[in-house]
Amino acid sequence: MRTTRTRLSTTLAVLGLVVLSAACGKSGSPPVKGPQPDQLPVYTVARGFTLQDSGTWKKARNRGHVVVGAKEDQPYLGEKDPATGVYSGFDIEIAKMMSASLGFDPASVQFKTIASANRETALQNGQIDYYVGTYTINDNRKKQVGFAGPYYMAGQSLLVRTDEKDINGPQDLDGKRVCSAAGSSPAQRIESDYPQADLVTYDTYSICVDNLLTFQVDAVTTDDTILMGYAAKVPDELKVVGKPFSQEPYGIGVPRSDSALRFALDDAIAAHEKNGDWKKAYQATLGLSGVPASTPPAIDRYPAS
Repeated sequence: MRTTRTRLSTTLAVLGLVVLSAACGKSGSPPVKGPQPDQLPVYTVARGFTLQDSGTWKKARNRGHVVVGAKEDQPYLGEKDPATGVYSGFDIEIAKMMSASLGFDPASVQFKTIASANRETALQNGQIDYYVGTYTINDNRKKQVGFAGPYYMAGQSLLVRTDEKDINGPQDLDGKRVCSAAGSSPAQRIESDYPQADLVTYDTYSICVDNLLTFQVDAVTTDDTILMGYAAKVPDELKVVGKPFSQEPYGIGVPRSDSALRFALDDAIAAHEKNGDWKKAYQATLGLSGVPASTPPAIDRYPAS
C-alpha cells in the first residue's frame, strides 16, 4: 500500500501541470497533450456591431471587454494555468468566439472562475456577462437564467481507478462513495436516481479526482467530456467506465432578462459552426482527449420570457 500511495502522491503532484505519457522520455514520444495555440482558429471581430437592446452588452461596451464565467479545473474544456493564469480549452474558445461576434477582441476577454453552485447568482448579480463552462441547459435553470445554444452535447459517466473491477455503470454504485460538484446536474441525478450511492460533493471536480486517487472515494461522476480529460492526463491511474447515462446539452448562460444577448449568441454559435471555427477549436482542445467531434446539436431558440 505504501508503494501505491507514493505513486499516487507523485501523480497528484503533476496532474494539474503536465500530461503523463506511458512513452515519456523514449524516442518518438508523443508531445505533451494540451491545447496547441498555433492550431487554434483566429476569430474575426465583428466591426460596427451594436446590440442596443442588451443592457449586458452596453455595459461591456463601456468597459471595453466582456467578463466571462468559466471553470479552471477541467482538462481540455476550461483549465487555468497556475503559473501564467491563462485559461485554455474548448469552452474557453467558445467564449472567445462569442466575444468576437459581439464586437470585442477575443484577447481582451476577462475570465472569472465561478463554481457550479454559484453560476446563477453570478449572472443574476452582474458579476459576469455570460458563462461558458460545461453548463447543462435544463428547465429549472431556465427559471433563473437564460441559455444560448446548446453548442455541445455531453453525457454523464463515471471515472474510477484503473484497478477498479466492481463499478461498470451507475447500477453498481450502491454503497459506493461517489463524488461530484456541488450544485451540478450530475450530483442531482445521483441523489435522485441512485439514492443508495453515498454522494460526496465539493466545489470543484479536481478535488473529487484527488480524492479518487487517494482512495477516499470510489468514483467521480460528471459529464464524459470532463472525465475523459482527467483520464487522458493520467491513463495509468484512471479510466472512464460504462456508457453515458444522460444527455447534457451545454449552453451559454446569460442574464434571464437579456433575451437580446441570448439571441445574438445563438446567431454567433450558428455562424462559427458554419465557418469551421467550432470544429477547429474542438480539434485543438477537447479533441486531444480522444473524443472525436460529433455534429453540434440543434440550437434551441426558445421565445423571450
